[in-house]
Amino acid sequence: MELPRTVRPLLIAALLALAGCATRPVNPPLTQVDQGKPYIIDRQGQTDAQRQNLVVLAFSGGGTRAAAFSYGVLETLRRTEIVVKTGQTVRLLDQVDAITGVSGGSFTALAYRLYGEKLFEEYEKRFLKRNVQGELIGRALSPLNWGKLGSTGWGRSELAADLYDEILFNGATFADLQRTDGPFIAVSATDITTGSRVVFTRPNFEIMCADLGAIRIARAAAASSAVPVVLSPLTLNNYGGTCGYRLPAWTQLFLNKSDPPRPAARAIKRLHELQSLGSATDEPYLHLVDGGVSDNLGLRSVLDIMETFEALREAGQPTPIDYVHRIVVFVVNSLSVPATTWQKSEDPPGSIPVLIKAAGVPIDRYSGEQVEQLRDMEARWKIVRQVRDSPAFAADKDPAMAFIKNAPNVDLYVIDVSFPALEDEAERGYLNQLPTTFVLKDEEVDRLRAAAAKIILESPDFRRLIKDVGARVVESPAMAH
Repeated sequence: MELPRTVRPLLIAALLALAGCATRPVNPPLTQVDQGKPYIIDRQGQTDAQRQNLVVLAFSGGGTRAAAFSYGVLETLRRTEIVVKTGQTVRLLDQVDAITGVSGGSFTALAYRLYGEKLFEEYEKRFLKRNVQGELIGRALSPLNWGKLGSTGWGRSELAADLYDEILFNGATFADLQRTDGPFIAVSATDITTGSRVVFTRPNFEIMCADLGAIRIARAAAASSAVPVVLSPLTLNNYGGTCGYRLPAWTQLFLNKSDPPRPAARAIKRLHELQSLGSATDEPYLHLVDGGVSDNLGLRSVLDIMETFEALREAGQPTPIDYVHRIVVFVVNSLSVPATTWQKSEDPPGSIPVLIKAAGVPIDRYSGEQVEQLRDMEARWKIVRQVRDSPAFAADKDPAMAFIKNAPNVDLYVIDVSFPALEDEAERGYLNQLPTTFVLKDEEVDRLRAAAAKIILESPDFRRLIKDVGARVVESPAMAH
């Protein structure tokens, strides 16, 4: 039965009243910080053998496509075992020290840290093979949420965070991730005001005098995947300057010298970004959007650490990873490049397609440069060590050659896990057409997972790593399946 027209406005008003207003979640401050903790990556639960290797996974953005592809990497490392020189058999997944995540990749990183082994029972049905995008749209269009969406500071990203809590994270906070086992997780968003990265890690939040442990990880995932315009910025409070925080002593090598050790340009820029967060007077609020805006691969944090390590070594300073012999970085890049026919037409594309493409091209191009920077670093370290170890080199005769004398004694391996690495042209074309959304068909999810396994196991860089460590891969029945 159709309602009378005079009743409809009353019904809408009643629904809005029922929905009511919402209060933005306010992250609490820290009153005091532990000045004894250095600003470095936390490595937990390491055996002596593991301490010699630093293994990092960098999960890119890309919606469910990125979440599924990065999940396929975890599955592959979980079922891939290697036999090391001692005869011991170890799973590659257990060797992972750190995972960075951006946008869609942040869901996989956070969920793995929260669930551990249970992830492989839960993630597929609770997130990957679910129409998350449809549920988000449905909630945004529901009159029951209109009152909340009209509240100050409570936008579509808070609505998304509540959904992510219900379907995946169960209200967990960063305090729930503080276990002694499992890898260190660093997911990032972008401060739309300054364009700088905001990484959800303890050191970054201590600078802001903000209690990271009290923040729901669903809000971090929502901030990291808050595509501008489509989703609203997510707001955090900055209390910088109220808890007595001081940057660690080693940072003064970069900040207080006219000629800091090189290469330190990236480290200096990042430290200045962090310093700007140390004043709540200047920036009391951070409005966060998709982490892909500032770093779509999650590699900038990795580059920061590598270049800081190199600069400290050049200055003759001890570093927390001096004992590491190998650094292995899996760059898990789910970037897709759908084919167009624009170049075959005299008429240019329309405004909306151009806008979408223009927003993505700089991010895509910069992402590729980051991988090349890592490879350049790999080559530089190798060449400098060769010079240092040559009979003709004598560092004590020329102080300017200290950067060679102190060259990192580390082998760096960069393993590219991306669609172009697939030899199958048809499969590569199929994956490149998958959209950046939070809904994919079950078959699409499964083919992304399978592609991740194929790329890793056939990667020349991965095979070189296995050979160099004197190991061999064990192909178990689960792996063959």
